[in-house]
Amino acid sequence: MASVYPQAFADVTPQQGKASSTRTFGQRKVYGKRRADAPRAVFEQRSPARVTEIPEVGRAQHALASLEANLARVRITDTTGAGDDEWGNYDRETISNATENSIYTVDKTNVLAQEPFADSTPIEQPSPEGTPIAPKRYRTMVEVRLTPRVIPGETWGQVKESPIEPSSSVSTSRRRTGKAKPLRRVSSDYISNDNANSYVRAILKETLSPIAAQVIQKFDAWAARAGEMLEVVKLAEGSYGEVYKLRLRENICQRGTSKSKLARLRAYGDGVFKVVPLRAQSGPGSKKFTSIDEIVAEIKMLKYLDPIPGFARFREIHVVQGRFPKAFQEAWDQYKKTKDDCLNPNPSSKRAYPDSQIWGIIEMDDAGCELEKFSWSSIFQVYDIFWGVAMALARAEEYALFEHRDLHLGNVCIRSTRSDGRMDPPSDLEIMRRSYSSGFGLSKLETTLIDYSLSRAELVVNESSGVVEVTSSDLDRKQIFDAIGQDEDDAVLRDTYRHMRAQLYHGNPLKTEKTPNVPGIWAEYAPRTNLVWLRFLLKMLLKNKRREAQDPAGQTTRQPLGPCTPNKEIKKMVKPGKKRETVLELRLAEEAQDRAYQLKQTLQDRLNTILELLDLEHGHEDMCCAADLVAFALDAQWLDERDFSFVE
Repeated sequence: MASVYPQAFADVTPQQGKASSTRTFGQRKVYGKRRADAPRAVFEQRSPARVTEIPEVGRAQHALASLEANLARVRITDTTGAGDDEWGNYDRETISNATENSIYTVDKTNVLAQEPFADSTPIEQPSPEGTPIAPKRYRTMVEVRLTPRVIPGETWGQVKESPIEPSSSVSTSRRRTGKAKPLRRVSSDYISNDNANSYVRAILKETLSPIAAQVIQKFDAWAARAGEMLEVVKLAEGSYGEVYKLRLRENICQRGTSKSKLARLRAYGDGVFKVVPLRAQSGPGSKKFTSIDEIVAEIKMLKYLDPIPGFARFREIHVVQGRFPKAFQEAWDQYKKTKDDCLNPNPSSKRAYPDSQIWGIIEMDDAGCELEKFSWSSIFQVYDIFWGVAMALARAEEYALFEHRDLHLGNVCIRSTRSDGRMDPPSDLEIMRRSYSSGFGLSKLETTLIDYSLSRAELVVNESSGVVEVTSSDLDRKQIFDAIGQDEDDAVLRDTYRHMRAQLYHGNPLKTEKTPNVPGIWAEYAPRTNLVWLRFLLKMLLKNKRREAQDPAGQTTRQPLGPCTPNKEIKKMVKPGKKRETVLELRLAEEAQDRAYQLKQTLQDRLNTILELLDLEHGHEDMCCAADLVAFALDAQWLDERDFSFVE
């Protein structure tokens, strides 16, 4: 059988059992080009929904705001000197460095709160533009030493939130003319529970913004930052949690909103939020939901795989606590009324979720529609979806020794690259007008792999020292290998899980009899599991492809004949040359139809051959991973090198 296929495996050796990789770090690279990072969501400080309340500021004021936010996390103890010392200037370099860092470190910093003369005017505050003000001379100096309380076991520079103790020296240094303002304290938007913050510290370390990295936020306060300009819509749900999206309220935003601000708000609408209930530290919810280690592994994988075309774009991770805010609860209720796949418990139920429930919210780009909710009817769509997924897996295998391990139709998203967003199959004339060499890309559908909660990857932590971190999940604890399935498609899916486990345990996907669990085996690298899932994907794509407007023979279905008109003798006026143009158009349409039909048959034959190659019993023995399958397609000219190397 192997002799009838192009030779594409000269440097490939068959994998026996649990083979280990010998690739070096220098060989890891990304094939393809990704678009620029999308903007983050509106649930952030100085969000577009609040531009009218907070004006644009420069870099200096932004640094000052970050410093103030970090000051709320330290304890202030005042020590008054003898009053004889003279201090000339602040330690400006240290303070400047502190404002640039996301974590405020003050173990070596002295900040002076200065008391003015009794008859002097109040101290002038820095201008919003950050213009420096000349220092004044004072008689009495009061030293205020900022000493953070470090959480036991934490790394240097990370401090725990603690309330600010009032100090008379600080209050005197902030005297202003007019009405006195209260002292800045810990924001009510944050949770001050030290045990809870320590419990989720591993997640907070993976955040990208200083606001999200501080402590747990209150769910309702976090959601309120979106204002009234964005509507929350529930998109989907799964065993992990639920997915929500922001939808712009055009009728509200267009009133008194500038074009630039409106454009930013629309860009924020491209983000989705995966809301995941986290396992409690103790008590109710401590034996269910997603563990801290599991969500940290998924976040690390999201961040590491972000540069690879075909993988989800990571924006941020937020940790919140409390019940669902009104906007999210209304979105959940609407989904329950209109969808038939709402199986998760109601977030408002206190029996399902306690008031102290902690949630991890993963913010990502919108990857489009889930494949299981999309109706495909063209072989061009099937061809692009399958090879889009295969090439993404091939890139990830090379870059991170990646296995998805849960590649069902709900974890493949598709979106149109057309300017109008249409996702219908291309017409015969459109096929004729496009230049193609391989047949890939004609449907204008882009694929994205999502949900890496069961995936395996090797993340290079330090390239110079060669430190590698393997992230994986123990699937033997997920209770997915004994399920049977409710219908034919579900049965094929459940069998695929068992084939994947057999491939990892025995090197043979057909050896599916249950064997004792081996601790730590799911951290091993067995890339042939990607081929097991590609086989499942292709079978589902071909099996559930709907019939196009034309029958399999390529002939357009005839319409019933209409009644004969009684005005047979009346001749219609035809403009000169009109008949010739009509005949030419019909001829071109027939030629386009014939060529499109031939191309469809060619793509169908290629995919049928792939099914033979991926057959679990009689497939190609030397094909060990998705990269081998892509190499085979490139060698057979079923894909072009530009299809694999250049992705917009």
